[in-house]
Amino acid sequence: MGILNVTPDSFSDGGQHTAIDDALHHAERMLAEGAAIIDVGGESTRPGATPISPQQELDRVAPVVERLVRELDALVSVDTSAPEVMREVARLGAGMLNDVRSLRREGALQAATCSGLPVCLMHMVGEPGDMQYAPHYDVDIEEAVLTFLDERIAACEAAGLRRSRLILDPGFGFGKTVEHNLRLLNRMDRLQTLGLPLLAGMSRKSMIGKVLERPVEERLAGGLALAALAVERGARILRVHDVGPSVDAVNMTWAVLQEGLEP
Repeated sequence: MGILNVTPDSFSDGGQHTAIDDALHHAERMLAEGAAIIDVGGESTRPGATPISPQQELDRVAPVVERLVRELDALVSVDTSAPEVMREVARLGAGMLNDVRSLRREGALQAATCSGLPVCLMHMVGEPGDMQYAPHYDVDIEEAVLTFLDERIAACEAAGLRRSRLILDPGFGFGKTVEHNLRLLNRMDRLQTLGLPLLAGMSRKSMIGKVLERPVEERLAGGLALAALAVERGARILRVHDVGPSVDAVNMTWAVLQEGLEP
């Protein structure tokens, strides 16, 4: 899953792809490098991010989604929590919804259910503006994430959103300390008990910077190590900025796990 942020303020690539042609060219590069999904985001959810209106978000993502589908025939995921955005991007041909708030905004669960699309549910405590203010859990982080996601799955099923349409994201970097993130990745296979595909997104995140003392533009090597570990622990979708190197890392990891060359 290649990341395509059409925001002015995302933590590593804000402002780089706000022009539609720039966004399209970047998506084309990621597809050529092996991305199977392009994840379009119009709202920054970095720590401390300022909220925007659904209309602002829609103005950013709708033209990009429409052109990605029409011109590149891409499988497009849209990173959104807004029901208004969910309904419109589904109409425009998006193939997946990716919600960091796990459909907890008013109307989001209904909109996602009616869309007919697969949905990724992510663990996050709080909101982006405050989620990194001394995050704390009364149980081990992997158990907290497991319980939260299990509850959200139940809420989705109760609303008519079939379990078979769900994907789960542990939410690395969302309401978690570095120690939480490291432990969660090390024990991510615990989440496989839920029986749903796992998505992991750690590309360029601050956990790499803090462990390796690297600025955001020097975090590729650390990110590739995390990608390999995530695949070994059950991740089946990796959300990344650097598609080409990540594809190589995943293919090499998968060859070892399968003890062979079959993809």
